[in-house]
Amino acid sequence: MKIGIVCYPTYGGSGVVATELGLGLAKKGHEIHFITYRRPARLSAFHANIFFHEVTAEDYPLFEYPPYDTALASKLVDVVKFENLDILHVHYAIPHAAVAYMTKKILLTEGRYIPVVTTLHGTDITLVGSNNAFAPVVAFSINKSDGVTAVSESLRQQTVDLFNIQKEIRVIYNFIDFDRFKKIDKDHFKRAIAPNGERILTHTSNFRKVKRIEDVILVFKKVYEKIPSKLLLIGDGPERHAMEELCRKLDLSHEVRFLGKQDAIEELLAVSDLFIMASESESFGLAALEAMACEVPVISTNVGGLPEVNIHGETGFLSEVGDIEQMAHNAITILSDETLLQQFRKNALAQARRFDIDKILPEYEAYYEEVLKASKLEVYT
Repeated sequence: MKIGIVCYPTYGGSGVVATELGLGLAKKGHEIHFITYRRPARLSAFHANIFFHEVTAEDYPLFEYPPYDTALASKLVDVVKFENLDILHVHYAIPHAAVAYMTKKILLTEGRYIPVVTTLHGTDITLVGSNNAFAPVVAFSINKSDGVTAVSESLRQQTVDLFNIQKEIRVIYNFIDFDRFKKIDKDHFKRAIAPNGERILTHTSNFRKVKRIEDVILVFKKVYEKIPSKLLLIGDGPERHAMEELCRKLDLSHEVRFLGKQDAIEELLAVSDLFIMASESESFGLAALEAMACEVPVISTNVGGLPEVNIHGETGFLSEVGDIEQMAHNAITILSDETLLQQFRKNALAQARRFDIDKILPEYEAYYEEVLKASKLEVYT
């Protein structure tokens, strides 16, 4: 198949999943066309079956902001026509699903029908989509898509609860590529970070308020008071400066490392003993799954899709949002018992294997075929 993928090209979950999906499909022989305003963060090397089409929204004196939606629609029309795409897969409802609908309508005037699959990732529904300024467009775009998927059962249910959806939403979980995410020997790296054998706790995010990184640091403080440990904070975003200030205030600066955006996250996870995710909203919890694939147990909140990934008492522990005492207690319980830690490591890996990309990719391929078949029937009837 020739598949067009539209996504945000950032380090956020939707962009990561879209890129990894494209890479996986290309390995299976499909021709993949990424259409976005910048090369996706994880699309860093040449691949024979992968093409990148940059969207440029030019400034114009009449507009206060560059008209990205219009530029994207025009680029999609061009790529569909001249690359002869079979299907468009758009990630994140705003604005991609709406732009895809406009693209379909433009192409129909030329006698060309392009089916669209929309994947909902989370904040496009729970934060952006629930805003009254965007809600009608989100609902309309979902209902006008040829196929709709959600990355967890929790997100599917939230979407149905928030909007008047007539379209079936198929749950196809996020996935992990075990060729990349696996525990590897990085003991020399671990000794550099924790020279005295300290436990290493890790958190990865885009440093937005919804990730509650302050809670992560406060949990770590309580762990540190009981067990010699270090905290690795991976990522960047609007909350970083405030979190650096908090660490200084708590006198933790020497124990907490702010590592910024990292491409080789798997190498950092390979030396980690525990992963902390204190979010108030998570549609799935991809960062937690990446940690589990590297045999790292997870201490997390119990929101959204996290209970579908992190199994309480087996792969880690779940707590209510903001329950710093309970999260710290659970972390200390695991880290203070080497036998228990090793069992949780094994359980985390076993659970992560349920989301192996080799199991999830066929679900997407089958769904594309289903949508293509249905769209052909619609065109000819």
